[in-house]
Amino acid sequence: MNSVEVKDLSVKFGDFYAVRDVSFAVSAGEIFGFLGANGAGKTTTIRVLCGLLTPSEGDAHVCGIDVRTDSLEVKKQVGYMSQKFTLYDDMTVAENLSFTASLRKLDDVRFKTQKEKLLHFIKFQRDENTMVRDLPGGIKQQVSLVASVLHDPQVVFLDEPTAGVSPAFRQRFWSLIRELAESGKTVFVTTHYMDEAEQCGRIALMKDGELIALDSPVNLKKHSFPHKSPKHVTLEDVFIAQVEGGGK
Repeated sequence: MNSVEVKDLSVKFGDFYAVRDVSFAVSAGEIFGFLGANGAGKTTTIRVLCGLLTPSEGDAHVCGIDVRTDSLEVKKQVGYMSQKFTLYDDMTVAENLSFTASLRKLDDVRFKTQKEKLLHFIKFQRDENTMVRDLPGGIKQQVSLVASVLHDPQVVFLDEPTAGVSPAFRQRFWSLIRELAESGKTVFVTTHYMDEAEQCGRIALMKDGELIALDSPVNLKKHSFPHKSPKHVTLEDVFIAQVEGGGK
């Protein structure tokens, strides 16, 4: 079953196409990598799928819901964790989660149940009254993940979720991503870390608003470098060849 379906999607600002004729589908429980240079159209596509931006052309459905006609319902089905902003630094962990719950209109019982379950999920062992600014970067990112899935969405968008944190925390965060996917949630991930991209089931490569490749990491290596063994090719090699136009 597909949780996300995009067909001939285009987003135009004036005469400029930020996204042009993009089509793909993502299955429930899939970890889907969304890669491309800055300005490639990734964020614009994600904004459409979050119900925040109406497409200029084409169609997009999230959990069977048309983003054009029912964006409010789409927003209930998706969670979004931004690289730049998910939590308020000058509020405690508890205050941040309570505020998120109020935005999502969660009742007290559901909020308490979800909060306890998710803090246990990330193995949070600090005082909930800790100010967010006092948390180590890796733990802050994990609490950001909790905030983004507090309403139990079916599709989770993670925008460079491990940027700036230590390798140990990156490894821990990816174990959480795999657990989310195993529970049936669809996870979209944008990342500039190619070792993280290797952990995606499939990867979409965007360039200048267009989808230029979509396949598993191994198959992308095979197609980009057909005369080499995939074990001798890195995704960084693929990214340079496909996205940045480097030679083979």
